[in-house]
Amino acid sequence: MQRIYVHPLPVRIWHWINAFGFVAMIITGFQIRYIGLIDLMSFRTAVLLHDWIGFVLIGNFFIWLFFYLFTDKIRVYLPELSPTKHFRASFRQAMYYGYGIFKGEPNPHRITVYRKFNSMQSMSYQVIMLLLVPIQFWTGVLLWDVKRFSGMIDFLGGVRVVDTAHVLIFIFFSGFIFIHIYLATLGHTRLAHIKSMLTGWEDVEEEHAGK
Repeated sequence: MQRIYVHPLPVRIWHWINAFGFVAMIITGFQIRYIGLIDLMSFRTAVLLHDWIGFVLIGNFFIWLFFYLFTDKIRVYLPELSPTKHFRASFRQAMYYGYGIFKGEPNPHRITVYRKFNSMQSMSYQVIMLLLVPIQFWTGVLLWDVKRFSGMIDFLGGVRVVDTAHVLIFIFFSGFIFIHIYLATLGHTRLAHIKSMLTGWEDVEEEHAGK
């Protein structure tokens, strides 16, 4: 095994703030949505926590965005320039997750400094971070002060439309967290990827270690 530094400190800080923040948002969101069925905290406390943690996550998002926009690490999100090659790589990765891993086959993706994400991850994370997360933040801000943003809410179709979009993405993220945790356990040991997000260093086979 050879160790390569794939997770810079700003990325690790962003990741863990985001992880704990989204878990807190999901918990408080369930409390707000299902008041009477869930009794973890008061409704007022849930709303206050949901609002303030939401603004922290919005600020955290811009830390992530500016870090990748203004450093060479943006390359980790760039997909294969050839659509055909990218599709084939994504298909191989999907086959590995759905079938090959249970037969003990090797992961077709080899981590390098600028290719820490496989083809499926690079595209799915871009959709999540550049589309779903901004929509969730925007709808959340609109619902935070319905009176102030009434014009925008009416333009989008009303409170019910904005709330529905917010809840649907909330449901998606609730499921995504479980998938994300599962995939994080698929390293050469169950905790390898989790440890790398704490230390920044990833263990890879020497013949596949890249720069």
